Amino acid sequence: MPTNKHKRKASSHSKSSKPVQSSGLMTTHPKAFALGGLLFVALGIYLLAFESQNNAMFGIAMLSLIAGTVTTIYANFAVPKKK
Repeated sequence: MPTNKHKRKASSHSKSSKPVQSSGLMTTHPKAFALGGLLFVALGIYLLAFESQNNAMFGIAMLSLIAGTVTTIYANFAVPKKK
């Protein structure tokens, strides 16, 4: 009979680890950030449609579209999933 038997600790199987959600601002209020992102997208579309005669307004419109899209997508990922 071997002298060094491999024994498992009883505590290693009894713990159930829950994923810890970070306490960032976007993860605590994801719907508000999604709404803000959609407002940025709407502002970008408005600027592209009506105010993009010069290069500065075109650049601001594109930055607004990109920032709004990224914010909305990230806020939708932060919404807690129901089981």
